[in-house]
Amino acid sequence: MCIPAVLEDDFAPTRESMEYDVVIVGGGPAGLSAAIRLKQLAAGKGVELCVCVLEKGSEIGAHILSGAVMDPRAITELIPDWKEKGAPLTVDVTEDKFLFLTETGSKSVPVWALPDNFKNHGNYVISLANVTRWLGQQAEALGVEIFPGFPAAEILYNDDGSVKGVATGNLGIGKDGEPTENFQLGMELHAKYTLFCEGARGHLGRQLNDKFKLREGVDPQVHGIGIKELWEIDPAKHKPGLVMHTAGWPLENDTYGGSFLYHMDNNQVVVGFVVGLGYTNPYLSPFEEFQRYKTHPAIRAVLEGGKRVSYGARAITAGGLLSLPKLVFPGGALVGDDAGFLNASRIKGSHAAIKTGMLAAEAAFEAVQAGRTSDELTAYPESFKTSWLHTELHRARNFKQWMSKGLYLGTLMVGIEQKLLGGNVPWTLHHQHSDHEMLKPASQCKPIVYPKPDGKLTFDRLSSVFISNTNHEENQPAHLTLKDPSVPVGVNLRTYAGPEARFCPAGVYEFVKTEQDEDRLQINAQNCVHCKTCDIKDPTQNIVWVTPEGGGGPNYPNM
Repeated sequence: MCIPAVLEDDFAPTRESMEYDVVIVGGGPAGLSAAIRLKQLAAGKGVELCVCVLEKGSEIGAHILSGAVMDPRAITELIPDWKEKGAPLTVDVTEDKFLFLTETGSKSVPVWALPDNFKNHGNYVISLANVTRWLGQQAEALGVEIFPGFPAAEILYNDDGSVKGVATGNLGIGKDGEPTENFQLGMELHAKYTLFCEGARGHLGRQLNDKFKLREGVDPQVHGIGIKELWEIDPAKHKPGLVMHTAGWPLENDTYGGSFLYHMDNNQVVVGFVVGLGYTNPYLSPFEEFQRYKTHPAIRAVLEGGKRVSYGARAITAGGLLSLPKLVFPGGALVGDDAGFLNASRIKGSHAAIKTGMLAAEAAFEAVQAGRTSDELTAYPESFKTSWLHTELHRARNFKQWMSKGLYLGTLMVGIEQKLLGGNVPWTLHHQHSDHEMLKPASQCKPIVYPKPDGKLTFDRLSSVFISNTNHEENQPAHLTLKDPSVPVGVNLRTYAGPEARFCPAGVYEFVKTEQDEDRLQINAQNCVHCKTCDIKDPTQNIVWVTPEGGGGPNYPNM
């Protein structure tokens, strides 16, 4: 049973605590799959196991955003009868298309010429938010305690330095940092093992990487930003199960990126754009590139006459196998995209999140049953190395590196590696730089002039944020923090033309003039959709994303 306790501290207010066997940070596919697997194993052995999941969104699925086309391999391993249980995987992929775009035209790649990583036969077009909600129901039915609206804000440590658990954030702190009349202390959750499943650029995962030096000896992690809209389109244009990807325009050939357009059910399509965050021109705006992309004749023809329903954005990890950190540390593990298991060549990560959640759960269950606590779950990385997921990621290990060398050379080499050689090549390319190191000074780059939005096909940031249902308690400290308040103007604006005003897809960062006609960075934290791009791309690494008050952020429907 979970045991409530009260911590006594002579120097701080009393903070309640709860004891669990396993605490899971993050209610996405990785965290929920880990929780489900733990309870399955416990039921199979006829033992009690206390498991809880903390989720920063207002409900399970509220912050989940992905393309998404799902490979069902992992979910079939986790819940073999998912179809009978009503999992929302109902739209089979019926057709693959891949287009190379120029400004006014397109060239289609024959299906026979596509590498296997771009083929989706047997996969499903899904809303990952809805799949996650369904996984939450399965977890609760097994007895998992789920706490939505309670972000894990702090890592707790034992005296020997091992992870003890986490604490949720305090509630009712005013903008001035002082408690209001609604103040409520956070709660501590202690566990034998804590699994961190926060998604890309996890706030606590980043701290764990630093404390335990988990990234020593591995390639830098690299990321992309994915921006997505959900549209209702003319039924005459709707083709359920059609999956289309593009490369090329509007990005320059030396900038990594591409698009997706997936036909769901109910006359809906999801359209999205991914830009690698290793881009060099500080004038580039991923949001504006996405809006411009929708004006291409091949895309406009699908969307025109339709209605935009929702909008969102999220960073994704793209480094692959070579950028994975050490997965375990005393008392816990990194799981899913918190470690970086996404397969960029397939633009898929949900199956990897589910699989690694299962592997971490199996290692944690074995340890708890053996009477262990707070040590390293070495069985988790060992089982990953012998899994089909490792084989898959090994085949794709060079994808991002080749594509970062330019569209044409990258396409040629990926075709050779994946189509002709099946990924079984004797060479390995390495990532050399983190994304924040890649921006050139503005003086060395050409400004980009983007067209104004028309309000029908293309839109501005604020109207987009509005339909993401983003909301934060306004009387709270900004969760987008600056190490040094002088850097945005003194360095970023002066040297890089203020890139934070462009790389943020939600209008959070805005340079304004003071009454003395001096520049100042205004942070509109209430607009934040929790994409983490600023934390990744800021060239000085001066912006640090921390958890806002519980339940804040977007509330994505069907995304």
